[in-house]
Amino acid sequence: MRIDFNSLKPIYIQVAGAIEDDIVVGRLLEGEAVYSQLTLSRELSINPATAAKGINQLVSKGILEKQRGLSMTVAVGARDRLLGERRDTEISELAESLVSAAVKVGLSRDSVLDKVSELFNSRERGDLSE
Repeated sequence: MRIDFNSLKPIYIQVAGAIEDDIVVGRLLEGEAVYSQLTLSRELSINPATAAKGINQLVSKGILEKQRGLSMTVAVGARDRLLGERRDTEISELAESLVSAAVKVGLSRDSVLDKVSELFNSRERGDLSE
C-alpha cells in the first residue's frame, strides 16, 4: 500500500482506495480482519486520525464492519459491491477516454475494437501480465 503525498487526492481517500484495492484483488477476504488505524499510520507514516478517517469512510459505505470487541472486518458482499462500482465508473471512464483518443487520432470503431479484442486474446493466452 502506498500513499502519494504529492497527489491532490486527500490522504484518507487514498487510504480507503488502497484498502478497496486489496479487497478487490483478494489480499483481504470477506470476514477477514482489516489493517488497524495504528498499523496503517505506522506503515504509511500518516496521522492515526487520517487512517481512521479512511477506514470510517469504508464503514459508512458498508465495505467494512466494526466487530464489537474485535478488529474491523471486510463485510460480506464487499468485493462484489466494489467490483460493481468499478464496472460502472472506472470502465466507463476508461472507455470514454479510449473513444476520445481514438477519434483524435482518426481511428475507426472497428480498429479500436480489433485492438481491444487482440489485447483480451493475449491476456487469455497469458501473453500479457496484469
